[in-house]
Amino acid sequence: MAKKKTQKAARQKPAAKKAASKKRAKKISLGRPTVTAEEKLFMLFHEDYEARQVFQFLRAETVADLEQHSPQDIIHRLLRPIRETVDRIRTRLAERNRCLAGDEAFAAEKKRSLSH
Repeated sequence: MAKKKTQKAARQKPAAKKAASKKRAKKISLGRPTVTAEEKLFMLFHEDYEARQVFQFLRAETVADLEQHSPQDIIHRLLRPIRETVDRIRTRLAERNRCLAGDEAFAAEKKRSLSH
C-alpha cells in the first residue's frame, strides 16, 4: 500500500510543476495600446505641468522614451539633485557653526573633518 501512495505522488509532481511553470510563463496583457510609442508626451499630458517637468528633466519626448525608465529609476534621478543640494546646504551651515533642525551631529562631524 505504501508503494501505491509513493507512485501516485510521483505521478502528481510533474503535473504540479507544469502548472506552476505555466503560471510563471504567462505574460500580463494590458490589452491593445490606445496611443503609439511615438506619441508626444507633451500632447498626452498637456494638462499636467508637473508631469511635463519630469519628462523635460528626463529628456523624454515620446511614450517610447518614457517607457525606458522604471518608476524607481525616475524617482532616483529626480531625488539626486535634491539630495546633493541639501548636502551642500548642510555643509555650508556647518562651516558657519549652524545646522538644520536635529542635524547637530552632522554639523559637528563636518566641522571636525574640515579642521583637519
